[in-house]
Amino acid sequence: MRTVIAGGHGQVGRRLARALVERGDDVVAFVRSAAQITDLTELGAHVALVDLEKDDAVAVSFELEGADAVVFAAGAGPGSGAPRKDAVDRAGAALLADAAERAGVGRYVMLSSRGVEAARADERPDDVDDVFWAYLQAKAAAEDDLRARDALQWTIVRPGHLTDDPGVGLVALAPVGDEGKPRGKRRKPGAAVGERSDVTRDDVALVLAAVLHEPGSSGLVLDLVGGDRPVDDALADVLP
Repeated sequence: MRTVIAGGHGQVGRRLARALVERGDDVVAFVRSAAQITDLTELGAHVALVDLEKDDAVAVSFELEGADAVVFAAGAGPGSGAPRKDAVDRAGAALLADAAERAGVGRYVMLSSRGVEAARADERPDDVDDVFWAYLQAKAAAEDDLRARDALQWTIVRPGHLTDDPGVGLVALAPVGDEGKPRGKRRKPGAAVGERSDVTRDDVALVLAAVLHEPGSSGLVLDLVGGDRPVDDALADVLP
């Protein structure tokens, strides 16, 4: 499988590139700076200089030719304000989807976030600051845009609080229904997201890699936190 990762030099993107290369995939990482190239090539990935804030869909589509799937793992990053959250986390995701449709890439996996349903319902928690609220609003809008595209087989993964602890390969996944709540009828032992709200970036990357290789995950929105199920088993638990 040839997979393109937007945000390939990000903290999850690099881990995903490594995981996919280890599975034998052909990986192309989108980066914005030439200074980031070596970090990815040392992992065994190919690299393309792409800026989703500056390039247009036509230019990006050329870089997607021959790809089987794209992953949106880009983000405005720490220290960025609300305008950049919208420019990257919403508009960048939509631009990648436009480019994928142009290039005939049918598979799109989005890294989103738990908490987007609060933004969609305009129910802001008291402890959420302006910038993080803008981030959640951008993610909610990006999800809505992707879910409306009939030409793409999409999956959305919503991790909880991300940590840099070493991954253990054990997670909890729960599919989210159209009403924004976990779909209880699909829960199996180990599949429900419980009280934990954190997950390691290592394990997020493993889940993204597994989702990419599981066509049956298309059309699912998945909440993800650390848990007690091996990644492949946790994913199998929530498939239709």
